Amino acid sequence: MGQLSDCAGIEYDLIIIGAGVNGAGVAREAAHRGLKALLLDKGDFCCGATSWSTRLAHGGLRYLEYFEFPLVRESLREREILLNVAPHLVDPLPMTIPIYRDRSRPYLKIAAGMYLYDLLSFDKTLPAHRMMSKSVFRQVYRAMDADKLVGGAQYYDAQVAYAERLALENILDAEAHGATVKSYTEVMALNRDGDRISSLVCRDLETQEQCEIPVSPKALIINTSGAWVDEVLRRGQRSNQPAVIGNEPMIGPTKGSHIVVEPFPGAPEDTAFYVEAKSDGRPFFIVPWLGMILIGTTDLRFNGDLESIKAANAEIDYLIAETNSIIPSAKLDRGDVRFSYSGVRPLPYAEGKKPSSVTRGHELYDHSVDQATNLRSLIGGKITTYRQVGIDAMEEISSIRNQKLPKFDSNSSQLPGAIWPEDSRIQRWVDQYRGRLDRTIIDHLVSIYGARTYQVLELLDEDSTLGKSLPSPFPFIGAQVVHSVRNEYAKTLVDILLRRTMIAIYEDYGLSLLPKVTKILQKHCGWSFTQCQTQVEDYLNYMMRHCIPEYEEEHYQAKFDALIDKELTSLV
Repeated sequence: MGQLSDCAGIEYDLIIIGAGVNGAGVAREAAHRGLKALLLDKGDFCCGATSWSTRLAHGGLRYLEYFEFPLVRESLREREILLNVAPHLVDPLPMTIPIYRDRSRPYLKIAAGMYLYDLLSFDKTLPAHRMMSKSVFRQVYRAMDADKLVGGAQYYDAQVAYAERLALENILDAEAHGATVKSYTEVMALNRDGDRISSLVCRDLETQEQCEIPVSPKALIINTSGAWVDEVLRRGQRSNQPAVIGNEPMIGPTKGSHIVVEPFPGAPEDTAFYVEAKSDGRPFFIVPWLGMILIGTTDLRFNGDLESIKAANAEIDYLIAETNSIIPSAKLDRGDVRFSYSGVRPLPYAEGKKPSSVTRGHELYDHSVDQATNLRSLIGGKITTYRQVGIDAMEEISSIRNQKLPKFDSNSSQLPGAIWPEDSRIQRWVDQYRGRLDRTIIDHLVSIYGARTYQVLELLDEDSTLGKSLPSPFPFIGAQVVHSVRNEYAKTLVDILLRRTMIAIYEDYGLSLLPKVTKILQKHCGWSFTQCQTQVEDYLNYMMRHCIPEYEEEHYQAKFDALIDKELTSLV
C-alpha cells in the first residue's frame, strides 16, 4: 500500500473518502475506466454499516408500501447481477412470511405485493413467489405461532453471508487495476480555495505521518463515509480555519442491532423468516447464518457516539421476546446470545419521519451550493445497490470533466473470487491437499475466498501447521490468519478475526483463540511481542465497546483482566 507521502506527488482523478461497500464499488468502477483513484478510510476497509448489516442482498419488498417502485426495480436488477458476478459470496435465499390477522400487513396486501415484486423482477432467474393457505403453512412450518395465523408467502431474495468480503473484493480488484487504497488513513481537513476543495490533509493513524494531498482542477472528491458524512463535511477549511461545508445535516442516522444465537427448536434451516413483531408491527428477520441464527434488526433514531455503537439491553430483549413470540418453541433468553452487534444506517436527514418510512434510496449530493463544486456526498445507499452508486459516480466525473469515460461492463464483469460450485478447480484442490485438509475445510474456504482459495492453500506448502484447525470443530485454519495480513490489508486482530474470517463470532467472542492467533502472527507475519500485547488489549476493548452486551460487561471484564494480567505471556 506504500507510504501516505507517496500520494502527495500523484495527480488523482478521483478521491473517495470512506471504504465501505459503496466507496469500494466507486473505486472499482473508476479503476476499470482508467481513472487514477485514491480510496481512503480512517479505519479498516468495510468496518462500518457494511459490516453491521443483516447481510442480505434484497430487492426491497417493503419499499413497495411507500411506492418506491424505481428503488425496488433497481434493487431487484442489482440483486440479479450480484448473484452472477459474485456467486461464491451471494447465495439465493428463500424468504418466508407468516401472515396474521392482527398485524399491519393483511394477506391480500402481501399477496398483491408478491405479484408486484415478481412483475418488477421480470428478468430474474430465481423462482417466483408462492402464497400458502393456513393449512399448508402449518404443515410446512409447524413451530410458528398459530394464533390468528391466516397463511403465508414465500419468495426468493439473496444472502451475503460475508458482506465485508464483497466490499473487499471490489477493493482488491480496484487496486489490481491501478487504484491506490489506504486504510487507517484519516482525512483531517478539506482545504478550500474559492469554490473548490484544493487539497486534503490526511494522517496515517499507524505511523502518525501527516500529508497534504493536492486536488487537481478536474478531480472529483466523493464522500462515501456513511454515517460519518457530516463529520467529514465539518472538516472543510478556509484559510486554515474550520468551516463546515453546508449548513444542514445530510444524514439522519438510525441504529440497527442484531443478535446471533445457536439454532433452536423451530429455527429456520432452508429459509429465512421475514416477520412482523407482535408488539409493534416492525418487520425483522430470522436468518440462518454460518451455522447459527441471525436475528434483527431494530430501527431507532441515533444521535450518539459513532465510535461506540452497541446493541442496548432493551434492543436485545426486544429481539429475544419477538422471536419467542413468533416461534414459541425457541424459548430464548439472554444466556442464548452468542454475539451481538449494532450499526448505523446513513439515511437521508428527514426530521419528523419515523425511521422505517425514510427512503433507502441513494443520492450523490452536489456541494456546489456550498462552494465546493468538486465534492459529492453519498446520502443513503445499501449493499444491494452499491454497483449503481459507482455508475452514478462515473456520470458525475464525466460531467465535471466534460468528457466521456471509457466503458466498463460491471454488470457482467465478475469479482476476483467468482467461482461456481461445479468449477473443476475445487476438485483439483481437494485432490491436491487430500490427507492434509478435510473436504469440509476446502469447501468452507471456497465459500469465503472463492477462486482465490489457492492463495490460502499455498501457505500450507510454506508451513503445513497452517492447515491446523483454529476453533475446533469449526473449519477455520491458521493459513487464513496469515493470508488476511499478507494479501487482504488486515492490520489488527479485529480486522483478522472479525472482518476477514468471522472467527470472532465463535468460541466466546474469539477470546480462546488469541493465544493461537498471536503465535501465528509472530511466526509468519513478523508481529513483535509489544505489537501482540497492544493488539490483544485493543481487541478486548473493541469487543467490550461494540459486541459484548451491557448485561455481560462485568463478567467479561473479569475475563479480560485475567487474560491480560495472568495469561498474556501465553499469548506471545
